[in-house]
Amino acid sequence: MSSGTQASSGESDAYEVYRDPWGIPHVRAFDELRLVYAQGRVTAFDRAWQIEVERHRAEGSSASFLGADCVPWDRFARQCRLADTARRCYEALDPHTAAWVRAYVDGVNDGLTIGAARDERFARTGLTPTPWEPWVPLAVWIATHILFAGFATKLWRERVARALGDDAVTLFATDGPGTAGSNGWLVPGDRTTTGAAIIAGDPHRFIEDPGVYQQIRLSCPDYDVVGLAVPGVPGLAHFGHTGAAAWAITNAMADYQDLYVEQLRRSGSRVEARGPGGRWEPVHRHTETITVAGGDDVEVEILETARGPVIIHADANAGTADGAATAAGGSAQTLSLRYPPRVREDLGFAALPALLRARTVADVDRALDGWAEPVNVVHAADSAGGLLHRVAGAVPLRHRSNRLRPVPAWDPQHAWQGWAPTPAEPVQGFAVMANARGIASPLGVEFAPPHRADRIRELLSGSADWSPQAMADVHADTYLASAAPLLALLPDFDGLSPAARELRARLLAWDRRMAADSAEATLFAALRSAVVRRFAADPVFAGLWGAPTGPEVFHPWLYLLPRIGYALEGLLATRLLPELDRAAHVRAALEETAAAGAPDTPWSQVHRLTPWQALPDPGETAPDWPGLGGDHDCVNATSSVPGFTDLTARASAARYVWDLARREDSLWAVPLGADGVTGSPHHRDQLPLWARCELVPVVTDWTRLTKESI
Repeated sequence: MSSGTQASSGESDAYEVYRDPWGIPHVRAFDELRLVYAQGRVTAFDRAWQIEVERHRAEGSSASFLGADCVPWDRFARQCRLADTARRCYEALDPHTAAWVRAYVDGVNDGLTIGAARDERFARTGLTPTPWEPWVPLAVWIATHILFAGFATKLWRERVARALGDDAVTLFATDGPGTAGSNGWLVPGDRTTTGAAIIAGDPHRFIEDPGVYQQIRLSCPDYDVVGLAVPGVPGLAHFGHTGAAAWAITNAMADYQDLYVEQLRRSGSRVEARGPGGRWEPVHRHTETITVAGGDDVEVEILETARGPVIIHADANAGTADGAATAAGGSAQTLSLRYPPRVREDLGFAALPALLRARTVADVDRALDGWAEPVNVVHAADSAGGLLHRVAGAVPLRHRSNRLRPVPAWDPQHAWQGWAPTPAEPVQGFAVMANARGIASPLGVEFAPPHRADRIRELLSGSADWSPQAMADVHADTYLASAAPLLALLPDFDGLSPAARELRARLLAWDRRMAADSAEATLFAALRSAVVRRFAADPVFAGLWGAPTGPEVFHPWLYLLPRIGYALEGLLATRLLPELDRAAHVRAALEETAAAGAPDTPWSQVHRLTPWQALPDPGETAPDWPGLGGDHDCVNATSSVPGFTDLTARASAARYVWDLARREDSLWAVPLGADGVTGSPHHRDQLPLWARCELVPVVTDWTRLTKESI
């Protein structure tokens, strides 16, 4: 398909674009290739800046217009060979799926120029869009999810094991600093007001401006689907409603990426790696150049062993065989990354057009049998009463130690041995997925604490007459069950100062809700942060002090303070650290917090949203981001970094309620809005509603939409 399908080119009947009152695009075409072309074109019109940033991040070229701060990511993307993996996966697609992806890219290319003209950030950075290659959507997908499974946690566990011993390797088990998580719940028809199932939930990600999910409707004679797309990627991979069937996902918390300790030796430009059984094997090597806006070019050496791309060099110029020598922090090993898309040359993209055609949960199930990356827990339901609860994705079978830490490349026992079956369970009562242990337990190591999942079950058990509108109350819940272990220590303290006794009394009387208007929530957060800082300063953790070493991309996983903050509940109870005087630290933190004063500051005044922007707004136009309720372990999961900041950068990247009785009664919301252009009417019009956990209607009546020409 070429640009001849543009409305402005004389074929105005090729597709139609409508908007609802929130500016959400509803795209209609006369066959699926024209439809996916139109999806690409409207995405480029609405979000040209966003998808060009994502494209360059996937290619490792974002520093060429965003500057030196992006070099660490660009280096990682190139060393990981993200773009090359995407090319291989694209070339392995079946002809139908390849044509479908190409049509989307044609639409993107035909819309980029006009989309870029709408957004001043192109002129501000000097970025000129260039045509996408057909494999770019796959590269965007891989780049979005390469850190999704948190393989960098293995670097942290290595550091912990060296400082505290092998028994402590999972001492800090948690989903923090979490790049991804989600809530999801499925309520069968016998518990709803309509007699049909409801699926609801919200993916938790770092909040970005523009938002990481795009509300969109895709309609052609074969299907009519509403859902949440990833800008730059065709179809509706994670969340969709076809009218007869609907699906949604959460992160399964599966472990499916391995780090291998490599021993390398060099002879001139020739590099070899010590493989299984001690055999020396050739290593692919070449160099690439990162262009840096306002700075010098950076040359990057690309190495790939039989395990995978080398992402950490102990010493890029080492000439000895001992490339596995370790240093402080455990990050000075030479490490390669083995990840399924590179091994299988498959992302599961054939599932994307198949999902759009789904009419039953059996259709959804069959489509997801071919899913690969990332690994998800899935809920699905259909209007005939069918229900589905399963895991989808590719998880390798291998030695258990592969899941915990980097493993020696030369030891044959650490080779992959095929692929794990994906579990499925019947839906009994209702199904909940919130990254906790459950259906995906056989596939992972660390999971989220059970609090969100338990709280959702508790709330759902309180009624047998759920409606789509009532689901907003579940989304908004701010009860913090993880506060209990810390609060439980307070009653035993004697001899407190008057101010500390008053603070203790307020906290013990607190309802444990991190409500936006709660001053006690602010006080609890202050106490928690003081405890985290005191724990972090304890000599027991001396081996974990200091800034991380190694590539900057992995540093968020390697700082002690946030690790303690997210694992505090477990650290308060573990028997692995008998020398850690928890009670003394909590008592001192209580006195410290009391001495600082206890102003009646609402939680939302300090717990404010701070989205990531590839190019921050100029100071004079920078928005006043809203304050929020919620916290890391609340259903309304708005994560701060205890001990460091009360600000939140990670929260619900979208909220949805899929009604299987009447799709037009479904609801959704995103953190900002449908348009990615700063200052446009629909750029941030959903933000106030999202901040209050309110949702907007899914409009399906074409007569209530406004047609536009794009």
